[in-house]
Amino acid sequence: MAKALLSNLKYNEGSRKKRKRIGRGQGSGHGGTSTKGHKGQNSRSGVSYRPWFEGGQMPLSRRVPKFGFTNISRVEFQVVNVQNLETLAATGKFPDGLVNPEILHNIGAVSKKSLPVKVLGNGELKSKLEVTAHAFSTTATKKIESAGGKSLTISFNK
Repeated sequence: MAKALLSNLKYNEGSRKKRKRIGRGQGSGHGGTSTKGHKGQNSRSGVSYRPWFEGGQMPLSRRVPKFGFTNISRVEFQVVNVQNLETLAATGKFPDGLVNPEILHNIGAVSKKSLPVKVLGNGELKSKLEVTAHAFSTTATKKIESAGGKSLTISFNK
């Protein structure tokens, strides 16, 4: 028996199906209509359906019930909790006690520079921080100020 080399490897017999060669005459087994059937849109050249077309059936987007309301003035905030600020301050991420959206983005606390940042009051804060953000919850403001820090609000475009 010959030694198995990369150059003489072969697929097992019957493991690979032959490609369907369409429009190559009657002898190919796919002659005549070339597997497209008789007449109709799909038998013509250049046929293409839009991906969402359902053959005249009522489309899914029109069948499903519509409900709710989309507020076009909604502002999507990136949330930072007081608890997160405490853990970051404890690890020395805010050496001068200053916190702003740019610093939070640089250390990875928020993922996008373009979205506004809101500080929420979940957790405890012991560090004295001067926090600058686009919005604050009332509990966050109380916790920051009770720890001896300041909460400064900056404006943002809606």
